[in-house]
Amino acid sequence: MNGAHDCGGMMGFGPVRAEVNEPVFHAPWEARMFALMSAMGDVGGWTLDEDRAACETMEPGHYITSSYYEHWLNGLELLLQKHGLATAEEIVSARASVPARAVTPTVAEAIWPAVTAPGSYERPIDAAPMFKAGDRVRTRQMNPVHHTRLPRYLRGQVGEIVACHGAHVLPDSNSRGLGEDPRFLYTVRFKASDVWGHAARDVIHADLWEPYLEAC
Repeated sequence: MNGAHDCGGMMGFGPVRAEVNEPVFHAPWEARMFALMSAMGDVGGWTLDEDRAACETMEPGHYITSSYYEHWLNGLELLLQKHGLATAEEIVSARASVPARAVTPTVAEAIWPAVTAPGSYERPIDAAPMFKAGDRVRTRQMNPVHHTRLPRYLRGQVGEIVACHGAHVLPDSNSRGLGEDPRFLYTVRFKASDVWGHAARDVIHADLWEPYLEAC
């Protein structure tokens, strides 16, 4: 999806200023939002990719003028409606209008262990990778209406495969409830001078799935 969230390489936003001694949460409601999303993801059964896709659907003007956890709130409201856990009217009124669907909530003590538990999106598949380290590839020029992890500023760019990390869950499919559809994941190196169009010795490394790439 081309949206306000995908602003890499765009001009006019000013410098990124790091906040000195930045706290984990700037206000109590942000901590509550983190807890709600962590608990409800378990109850609702949606995936991390579906969560990201929901956050990205916020109206662009609102997205760029709101905070990180406001994006989470927008995503949670959409997912609650999509999965039949609340209606738009119930969210606005903060009152249930129909009996709640039976669910088993996550207890508070279980949230942090669940959030920090080691996990992997790597999956076995019966296929061989199309590319190997040293191969030159070009990223596809695409404008999907759904979630993708191929940023706009790298589309149509030529790079070099640095490493193959095995097959991983494909976000483009998983975010839409179409299954994990694991595909090979590569680290691809791009010359900053090619991407940005001016002299630079810097390089850009991006982890990209095989469907995003084609041989040069």
